[in-house]
Amino acid sequence: MQAVLIPDPSGQGGHLLRLPEPQGAEPGDVAALVQGALTNAALLGDTPLRGPVRLEAGAWRLSLTPLKDLRDGLASQQLELVNLTSSHPHTHVAAAALGIDSRWPHAGGQNGSEVSDVDPAVELMVHQGTLRSGDHLQADGTVLLLGDVNPGARISAGGHVLVWGRLRGIAHAGCHGDDTARIVALQLRPLQLRIAAAVARGPEGLPPDGLAEEARIVNGAIQIDPAQPSWPLSG
Repeated sequence: MQAVLIPDPSGQGGHLLRLPEPQGAEPGDVAALVQGALTNAALLGDTPLRGPVRLEAGAWRLSLTPLKDLRDGLASQQLELVNLTSSHPHTHVAAAALGIDSRWPHAGGQNGSEVSDVDPAVELMVHQGTLRSGDHLQADGTVLLLGDVNPGARISAGGHVLVWGRLRGIAHAGCHGDDTARIVALQLRPLQLRIAAAVARGPEGLPPDGLAEEARIVNGAIQIDPAQPSWPLSG
């Protein structure tokens, strides 16, 4: 299992850093993989090790610390991590917190990029900050909110609605009719939930400790469960 650092095949200049599939590896293993890729690239000597880097992270779940360590390790070699492609929502959260541009894999992608299993997530809007009463955040694809949705605020998306905080307002996922979309939040206590044409009220009790929650359509009705570790990409 190796990472590779190669000249960017897109022709935009710089480098492409491609991680292998995790296959049970831990996020802490990424630093060693990247160092190996840097060493191999230096030995080959095909191109100077400096300039911008695009990261293909695949399904790796990179939280804030391993992603920051990866970025800092590249910076120590005069390489700047400018954007990444990932199929894991937690990696997008960490990238947003570090100010790194992040994208979901496109279906039918080239140059070895993955095919996303979640069509609504191809376009991702990241918004930092709490939505207050009267606010309405809307996205054509999936929206990731780093903050809370207060009562009286609304959030809607053509794809998934992901809230890295408390959802207590109104949320509408799949607002263009996609009934496979999901609503995920650290605390899911909305005034109203909508997925495509289905409507439901949020639960009354407190969420399970330490678990995010997700709402999805099951047998035609909205069902709320603890979110799977790979939310919202689990079957």
